[in-house]
Amino acid sequence: MAQLTTAAHVHGRTHTSADDDVSKRLLDSAATLSFDPSVEIDWDAPLPEDQYGLNPEWSTLYGTRLWEEMTEQQRVTLTRHEVGSIMMTGIWFEMILQQMVLRDQYLKDPANAEFRFALTEIADECRHSIMFARACEKMGVPQYKPLRAWAEAGRGFKALARAELAYGGILVAEEVLDVMQRDWMRGENVLEIVRGTSRIHVVEESRHMKFARQEIRERLRGAGTARRRVNAFGVAAAAFVIVSSMVNKGVYAAAGLDTERALAEVRANQHRKSMMRTSSRHLMAFLAESGLLTRPAAGIYRQLDML
Repeated sequence: MAQLTTAAHVHGRTHTSADDDVSKRLLDSAATLSFDPSVEIDWDAPLPEDQYGLNPEWSTLYGTRLWEEMTEQQRVTLTRHEVGSIMMTGIWFEMILQQMVLRDQYLKDPANAEFRFALTEIADECRHSIMFARACEKMGVPQYKPLRAWAEAGRGFKALARAELAYGGILVAEEVLDVMQRDWMRGENVLEIVRGTSRIHVVEESRHMKFARQEIRERLRGAGTARRRVNAFGVAAAAFVIVSSMVNKGVYAAAGLDTERALAEVRANQHRKSMMRTSSRHLMAFLAESGLLTRPAAGIYRQLDML
C-alpha cells in the first residue's frame, strides 16, 4: 500500500508517495529534455512567401467552396493568421494556467516533487508564451483577443477554479493543441518558425499533460457523484470558451475574405468537424475514464464537434 505523505492534505485529498513518483519522473524528463526557444529557433531567418502558417488541412476553411475559390496567397495569409490566433489564445490560457498552478501550490511542502514540478511547468509556460509572442510578431500577425465575455469568464475561472476543475481546464487546452501541433511540426509546407515552436511545445507539454492527468486522478480519489457531475460541466464550459476562442473571426478579413460568408462556411465545414473530433479523441477517453464525461458535458463537447 502506498505510503501517505504527511504534508499534502489539501481540500480533503491525500497525496501518496506513488503520486510523488510521477512528479519525480517528470522532473527527470525536464532535466534531460527541455529547450530554450531563444536559441533553438532562428528568429532572424526570412519567412518563405509560399509556406503556410499551419498544415492546410487544419485551416478552418479547408474543404469548403470558399477555400477552392481563394488564391494561393490568400490561403497562405489565412493559415498564418489562424496559427497566430491559436498561439495568442494559447498565451491567454497559459497566463490563466500559471496563476491556477501557482495558487494551487501556495504553502505546499517545497520538499515534495509535486511542488518542484509545478514550478518547472510554470517556467516552461513562461517560455512558451514568449516563444508564441515572438512567432506572432515575426509573422506580422496582429493581436487577436478573446471576446470580452470570454476574457471575463477566464478571469473568473483562474480566480475560482480548484482541484480537478482547474487541471481539467488545463488538460483540455493542452490536449487539443497537442494533436494539431504534432501535424504542424511535420508539415513540409509549413513555416519553420511554426514547426520549431510546435516541436518544443509538443515535447514539453507532454509532461504537463501527464501532470494534469495525475492531478485530476488524485483530486477525484474518493470523490462522490455530485462533485464529478458539477466539475464535469465546469470543465466542459471551460472547453467551450477555449475552443470557441481559438480562431478569431478577424483572420478572415485579414485574408481579404467576406467574414460572414467565411463564418457560415466554417460552421458547415464537415472536414473541420472531423479534424476536431480526431484531435479530441484521447481527451474524451480520459474524461470518460475519470467520470468527467456526463451527459450535460457531452452535449457541450458535441456543440464544439469534439465528440
